[in-house]
Amino acid sequence: MPTQSFGEKTMQQSTVPASQHKFANQKQITTNQRSMKNYLFVIALFLTTFASAQTTPKNALKFNPLSLLVMTGNVSYERSLSNNLSVQLGGFYSGAGLEGHKYEGFGIVPEVRFYFGGQRKPLNGGYIAPFGRYQNLSITNKEISNKADITTLGGGAVAGYQKRWESGFVLNVFAGPSFNRLTFRNDNQEDDFDLKSGMNGFGLRTGLTLGSSF
Repeated sequence: MPTQSFGEKTMQQSTVPASQHKFANQKQITTNQRSMKNYLFVIALFLTTFASAQTTPKNALKFNPLSLLVMTGNVSYERSLSNNLSVQLGGFYSGAGLEGHKYEGFGIVPEVRFYFGGQRKPLNGGYIAPFGRYQNLSITNKEISNKADITTLGGGAVAGYQKRWESGFVLNVFAGPSFNRLTFRNDNQEDDFDLKSGMNGFGLRTGLTLGSSF
């Protein structure tokens, strides 16, 4: 019967655990590689989804350059809710002089826009927009140097067209009827002012705005 030395037995016994240890290491490396690939895939999917969401602007910040001609700063922020629907909040501060009167104060104009036509993308195309309007003003009659405080509450609807270029530039034009109800804080001053230009009763709201989408 062949005999084995103690050294031979030791070498044979030690070779088996070494092979198993090597196989275990390879299996662990493979598992880690799979985990890393899954992790990178999730990150890539997230970044792709985020980039796609950012390629279509849903916000626009605009100003009315024509209002500067009558000493009024007019800005608006529009937020798209879908391709066919958006909401807008406009505001202005005025120091305008019209028809013998000077107006100083602010106004707020919220509106809802229903888009149609165009290229079926947010913030772009023809639209109709019902709106409300609140104004808080001090007026001065330049002829008799009399001053009064007024508020107006009203609304109306406009039809317009807004074009949004891929660069982000936005051009918007609109026009439509409006109605305002004017209230003097001091009723005794009402006879000193003959207000027109749509300040009290029916009028026309028109405008042109420029801005940027993001």
